[in-house]
Amino acid sequence: MKRTGPAAGVERQYRFEGCTFERVRAHGGSREISFARVVARNRGSIRFIDLSVLGPGADIGCHTHDDDNEELYVVVSGRGLMTLDGHEFEVGPGHVILNRPGGTHGLRNIGDEELRIVVIEVESEPENLRDEP
Repeated sequence: MKRTGPAAGVERQYRFEGCTFERVRAHGGSREISFARVVARNRGSIRFIDLSVLGPGADIGCHTHDDDNEELYVVVSGRGLMTLDGHEFEVGPGHVILNRPGGTHGLRNIGDEELRIVVIEVESEPENLRDEP
C-alpha cells in the first residue's frame, strides 16, 4: 500500500523550528516561557505533548499534579535546575525526568542559552504504576 503525506491527516513529526509558540508564565514562574502544544487529546494515554523553550533565567514554577497523570520532561538542549519532590539537581541534554502522579516539580534555566524541553503528559491509573525495569 502506498501512502503519501501524514497518515489520516494526523501530523506525526514535530520540530522546534517552524512551530508557532505562545508566551506564558508557566505555573507562576518568574519569567515567561514559550511553548507549542503539538498534540492535545481527550482520549488515550497521551494527554498532550509540548515543545517548550525557557530563555536564560526563565522557569516553570513549582506545581503539583493530580494523581491521574504524570509528566515526562525530555531535555533537548541547554542546562536547567530541576526541582522534583523537594530535591534539586542539574539537568542537560539527554536527561529524561519522570514527574510522578501527585508529584511536585519545577524547572529553571540556569544556563546562558535557551533550555529546550519536550513535555509529555500521560494518563495514569494507580493499579498500573509499578516501576519495572
